[in-house]
Amino acid sequence: MKVIFTQDVKGKGKKGEVKNVSEGYARNYLLKNNLAVEATQGNLKGLEAQKNKEKQKEQEEVKKAEQLRDTLKTLEVTLKTKAGDGGRLFGSITSKQIAEELQKAHNIKIDKRKIELDQPIRSLGYTNVPVKLHNDVTGEIKVHVLEQ
Repeated sequence: MKVIFTQDVKGKGKKGEVKNVSEGYARNYLLKNNLAVEATQGNLKGLEAQKNKEKQKEQEEVKKAEQLRDTLKTLEVTLKTKAGDGGRLFGSITSKQIAEELQKAHNIKIDKRKIELDQPIRSLGYTNVPVKLHNDVTGEIKVHVLEQ
């Protein structure tokens, strides 16, 4: 019997997959527990429509991420901190501080975990910091560290 999985079933299939399973397993377990539905023409068309909708939503997310990337190219985040001799900072600038300043100054909310700072910034001056906006889209923020 062909079924469309509505949830992940360990060892059998993932959500949205169409698979052939034994009739007893389908009727007594999968259908009874709402883990799958029978693969009728109507259900298959519904699945196709749902996949198209998800694909369209994914494309919109990529488009928004690309727009945000273009916006971030023009922005500059300025942070002031205490510094010692030779431009070395007392402490460091972290991705959390960059995210907070971006929110305060430009009203753009980016999760601190998406700011890919290999090591905290420990010197004065300009630094280009990569930001992962989407799986396919990576942008950059220009961070300017000034002495307080």
